[in-house]
Amino acid sequence: MTSSKNFKKNLTYSDVYNCPVCRHGEISAIPLMEAFACNFCRHIFTANLEKQLLKMADSQIPLTWRWDGQNWRGMQRQGFEVGWFYWIAGMAFVMIPPTIVGVGAYLFPPLPSDPLFWFPFVWTPLTFLCHLACLLWLVVEYYQFPVLMYLGAITQRLWIR
Repeated sequence: MTSSKNFKKNLTYSDVYNCPVCRHGEISAIPLMEAFACNFCRHIFTANLEKQLLKMADSQIPLTWRWDGQNWRGMQRQGFEVGWFYWIAGMAFVMIPPTIVGVGAYLFPPLPSDPLFWFPFVWTPLTFLCHLACLLWLVVEYYQFPVLMYLGAITQRLWIR
């Protein structure tokens, strides 16, 4: 007798699955269509049942996942691969500007009697946080993750409990 934990089911339009995008909602078939929709993040997916693939239909560059019988496995985007160059460019974008501001404040410190003596010590971490926010925004936009919808649903569920 097989355990229900090890049971692997095929991707079909009659079942409900966890959403591969938000990982919070569930996707189910849209009536009278050969597509899935998430009840949480509202993304629409098309399925290839023969290959057990799910493709996000409402994105400029569709993300694709493969169903392994229990979980979704992400697949590389067609024609685009995140390599070491993008990691280095992202780290440089976040680290170089605050380093320049901090080194400038260290080499040319303001006078202690100056009313804006505190400004370089606030500007350096603020520069880091702003560049990090820009990089995170680009990642969220690339993967089409619904951050505001996710946070709204979590706060709504906390208020219900």
